[in-house]
Amino acid sequence: MPAECVDTLIIGGGQAGIAMSHQLTLRGRQHVVLERARVAERWRSERWDGLRFQFPNWSVTFPGFPLPHSNPDAFASAAEIAAFIDAFARSFAAPVRTGVAVTALRRAGEGFLAETSAGVIEARHVVVATGPYQRPDIPALLPPRDDIVQLHASAYRAPDQLPEGAVLVVGSGASGAQIAEELTRAGRQIYLSVGTHRRFPRRYRGRDLIRWWTDSGVTRTPVEKRGADQSPVVFSGAYGGHSIDFRAFVADGMVLLGRAESVDGDIMYFGDDLAAKLAHGDKAYFATLDALDVLAGTDMPDEPDARQRLADPACVTHPIRSLDLRAAGIGTVLWATGYGFDFGWIEIDVLDPTGAPIQRHGVSEVPGLYFLGLAWQSALGSATLTGVGNDAALIAERITGSCRVGTE
Repeated sequence: MPAECVDTLIIGGGQAGIAMSHQLTLRGRQHVVLERARVAERWRSERWDGLRFQFPNWSVTFPGFPLPHSNPDAFASAAEIAAFIDAFARSFAAPVRTGVAVTALRRAGEGFLAETSAGVIEARHVVVATGPYQRPDIPALLPPRDDIVQLHASAYRAPDQLPEGAVLVVGSGASGAQIAEELTRAGRQIYLSVGTHRRFPRRYRGRDLIRWWTDSGVTRTPVEKRGADQSPVVFSGAYGGHSIDFRAFVADGMVLLGRAESVDGDIMYFGDDLAAKLAHGDKAYFATLDALDVLAGTDMPDEPDARQRLADPACVTHPIRSLDLRAAGIGTVLWATGYGFDFGWIEIDVLDPTGAPIQRHGVSEVPGLYFLGLAWQSALGSATLTGVGNDAALIAERITGSCRVGTE
């Protein structure tokens, strides 16, 4: 069967792929979007039921297509975000082919050849829009056990999904923090292994943090001004949205632990770094308040209570260095340890030794090959629903401004 020929092939039907399709549609450029499952699949099947988006409803928008809502200051669920992305795709009849997986991508003359589960496609341009959350990263720390279920945060759905017993959550980024809180509210005994993080205020001086960032241009900070500290950012959209200080979780029965380091039989060992991890989070929090104070000036009411820091609980002042998993009744270890790239199907010399794409603002060193939806691709907001459209527009301009493959 001869290969199908297209001008531009977009791989991935999530927020990045749909944003890219929209920009090419506006420019009248022929293209096809391939999605291995359904539009916005990761939002549908790799997010838990109780997830709440970190960005308030008013800020969630594609170009000319805002998220429908009844409360601008509320936070959407994963299902609502998935439905929003799907509705946007339908609004301009995005040429998406669902249930089609790309298994290989290689060079073919001046263009590209993609092997898919539905046949071969030749393309002049390819945009890889599979996003930053590809392969769940689970450390090889705890061997499989019959008495303990291990799962990644992407496989977690709800508290009643888990077997009876206590839960050890490893990882304290946005997902780990929100899942740990949800399980605590469901009555589970939670042990939380806290990693390096930056905690930010959900609201300050009467405004949501995203409003501060949007109005001041922080979300448009270019990648060239990216700071050295890229540890996970922690604040929550759950339960109406709130700031997170892990010390507060202890009052609800949670036990905080340092970094998970090793396992010997039933015993898991943790680093003597919990206080340092919390202090690192505090430093980011108070630095953010200082920066917002400068922006606010004297025109907005002060909020001195925001600078009150909770006292360190006993699990911080006298850290637990080892935990007997069996004696603690641990029935589940939930790994909220992030994701890695999975570009092994790209048979083109465009990846660095870590497997990350070599690109600048989404443009690879291979003419005609682009990436979209990566964290800090061109700016702080590149991987967000609101920011990905800006990068898509830049790539669309590059594609439509070229005369032939290789002349971008």
